[in-house]
Amino acid sequence: MNYKNLGTISAVVLSAAFLSACNSSSDGSTGSLTLSVTDAPVDRATSVVVVFTGVELLREDAEPVAFPFDEPKAIDLLSLQGGLSETLLDDEEVPAGEYSQIRLMVKANQNESDSFITFEVTGDEQYDLFIPSGEQTGFKLTGGITVAAGSSADYTIDFDLRKSVTYAPGLDRHILKPTVRILQTDVVGEIAGTIGNELVTEGCSPAVYVYEGEGVTPDDEGSDMPPLASALVPIVNGATEFNYTVAFLEPGDYTVAFTCDAALDNPEEDDDISFFDPAQNAKVETGETTTVNFAAVP
Repeated sequence: MNYKNLGTISAVVLSAAFLSACNSSSDGSTGSLTLSVTDAPVDRATSVVVVFTGVELLREDAEPVAFPFDEPKAIDLLSLQGGLSETLLDDEEVPAGEYSQIRLMVKANQNESDSFITFEVTGDEQYDLFIPSGEQTGFKLTGGITVAAGSSADYTIDFDLRKSVTYAPGLDRHILKPTVRILQTDVVGEIAGTIGNELVTEGCSPAVYVYEGEGVTPDDEGSDMPPLASALVPIVNGATEFNYTVAFLEPGDYTVAFTCDAALDNPEEDDDISFFDPAQNAKVETGETTTVNFAAVP
């Protein structure tokens, strides 16, 4: 995959005008909310730093509930892999009820270096990361969350940067329009395992793809049947096997596949990439790690 064409995306917008976070529901009932961010990896990038300035929660027929940060939070999303996450809101009291939208306030204006991306081939050189309407409207994440009265809700926003960063040559800038999943943190599980070094041949760009449902025929990111989630496999010189983790998966049945062609997988195109045969079925349960290993058959 060309480092200047790392993917496209879906979700985005946010308000830089904040309202007080001390709003309450009509009957005065409240709950608490913890909100974190995590990330799936992106090819050839070494950091993707986004500066968050606050969070806003939107409800039907009610004023937004806003939490402007005292200090901006610069978070390298690429450091949040393999089940790691960074907290944006920590057990904050909010009016109980359903929220139709989460807005993440960000600083990512054109020609400003608040948010940035770096690449393997260019070392420490930083490239501005532009988020269209980010300063004015930010990331607008739909999908909805629920906070029950007298209880705690914990959600994680999973960015998929492989589908989210694109280079606009005419504008000479990198654009972030994230594809995200909003997950209830206390119900998810994960798939983890090893890749035998005999499968990682010269020129291999290893990754594990996870698809919803059993018996799925694996396909690339730009196909009609793209993976739900993926993980690049770190290569350690001299190791006999390499570890991977695909975290923050809801309980259910999945198909897991291994490929050496991750660098050739352009999310904007239907690429012809190969997968190790066979793919494997896996069942994910709350709070559990499901093991799926790949190795050559003797």
